[in-house]
Amino acid sequence: MQTSKSFRHAAKVAIVLLFTCPAAVEGAPAQGKLSALKTRPERTNYAETSRYNDVVEFMRAVAAASPRIHLTTFGYTFEGRALPLAVVGNVTDARPESILASGKTRVYIQGNIHAGEVEGKEAMQELLRSLAAGEHAPWLNSMVLLIAPIYNADGNERINLTNRPAQNGPIGGMGQRANGQNFDLNRDHMKLESPEARSLVRLLTLYDPHVAIDLHTTNGTRHAYHLTYEPPMNPNTDPAIVDLLRKELLPAVSRAIKEREGWDIFYYGNLPWRGSNDERGWYASDHLARYSHSYIGLRNRLAILSEAFAYLTFEERIRVTRRFVEEILNYVQKQGEQIRKVTAESDKLSVVGKALALRAKYEKFPQPIEVLMGDVREERNPYTGAIMLRRLNVKKPETLPFYGTFAPTETERAPRAYLVPASLRHVVERLEAHGIRSLKLEKPATLKLEQYKIASLTASTRAYQGHQERTLTGAWNEVEQEVPAGTLIVPVDQPLGKLVFMLLEPRSEDGFANWNLLDDVLEQAVLYPITRTFGELPQQTSKN
Repeated sequence: MQTSKSFRHAAKVAIVLLFTCPAAVEGAPAQGKLSALKTRPERTNYAETSRYNDVVEFMRAVAAASPRIHLTTFGYTFEGRALPLAVVGNVTDARPESILASGKTRVYIQGNIHAGEVEGKEAMQELLRSLAAGEHAPWLNSMVLLIAPIYNADGNERINLTNRPAQNGPIGGMGQRANGQNFDLNRDHMKLESPEARSLVRLLTLYDPHVAIDLHTTNGTRHAYHLTYEPPMNPNTDPAIVDLLRKELLPAVSRAIKEREGWDIFYYGNLPWRGSNDERGWYASDHLARYSHSYIGLRNRLAILSEAFAYLTFEERIRVTRRFVEEILNYVQKQGEQIRKVTAESDKLSVVGKALALRAKYEKFPQPIEVLMGDVREERNPYTGAIMLRRLNVKKPETLPFYGTFAPTETERAPRAYLVPASLRHVVERLEAHGIRSLKLEKPATLKLEQYKIASLTASTRAYQGHQERTLTGAWNEVEQEVPAGTLIVPVDQPLGKLVFMLLEPRSEDGFANWNLLDDVLEQAVLYPITRTFGELPQQTSKN
């Protein structure tokens, strides 16, 4: 294991590589030599996956070969590695203000959130190379791409031949699922405990992509699909966002893949876990906002989860992941105006006074669906002797109930605003990190409020992501009281209003109370420390 000193050195090296002046890149591949530039899998006959420095150096090389590729970083990992970002488009530089001013559709593509699921990282390097060579030039007339191939860079460096052992390669090992803090980064979008998640949310705030694609690998049910996908699953997501994905974009991409490659791709799903009492059916992932695609959906943006099938070969997984992204981008190029319109209208919609979901459960589609089940054969990793599985070209159609959406089991009416005491500094800071707009009360004001009287407060007996998740019960009650100066007023009537609701409601299954951010004030408390109002907001406020 590297020492902290060597990690700091690695981060400094990365920054130097990313921001090297033009004179220092003399000898980097010119555009005509891009065909000689290879990823680590390509150089090793797909036995190995790229390390952090491989990715940074590859990105530096493609940027040196193309004026359309601008390199920057968007944050840091827990161990201090700079997170590289390629901004690709007919724009002058990589600054957020330049990208926003272009008026083009912005697409964020992320690989390696789970660092054993490595094909997205490799596929995006290949895509950058093709873009540097001038391929897909029409995309850049209407789009700017924000490509982050190696999000979980710390986990990526923990190469081990026993990680994800049943996955079909790379036989030279791959990284681990968790980051350097041992957090699953795809469970951290609400609590924001990792530098990586904070860096990502900052990117979402500054660059405000209209579309986001998160690249994964699935190794669950043995189906016949090359790749499965999923839109945002949280029931509070704007239906217009979900409809655009479910009724238009994803079907169009599926048809194009089938016509051009002959591959079947479909909605992400699994059969019930062995020993489960659930009905045999095709079950979606989860609706919780802690997952990237559902979190981004609550920010009123199109989000797509991509899951290449783990039992394809490593080379095949890279190819299908790249083709999936390319077909999404083909669609976005044609329908960019519609996408920008839908997201802009979603930002304008107010949820104040509307019933929003606090908790949810699987919802069965009215009609069953046909699912293509598959089969695998066993192979051995020659270096460990462990069994790997290889997808066979077998398709066994099965008609199954589809548990592909979620319905609320508990709702609450969204207020006009929440009032957060200034003493809850960690809550105030976390709201700012999410990019949520708030006001500061300049003078004391007497307001009609609602207080949440706590009836019970329990904690999970099992630790999850380093937390004993909290569950509150109780009821909101109307009161009139003086609110002190300095109180933070968080309006729900803002583009991130649904996110505000999910973070601050005491019964939210993914809110600050659930994630223990309020434990220090909840012990022995009678009242939840955050109040809310449905009335007019006081006038004597300033931007926080």
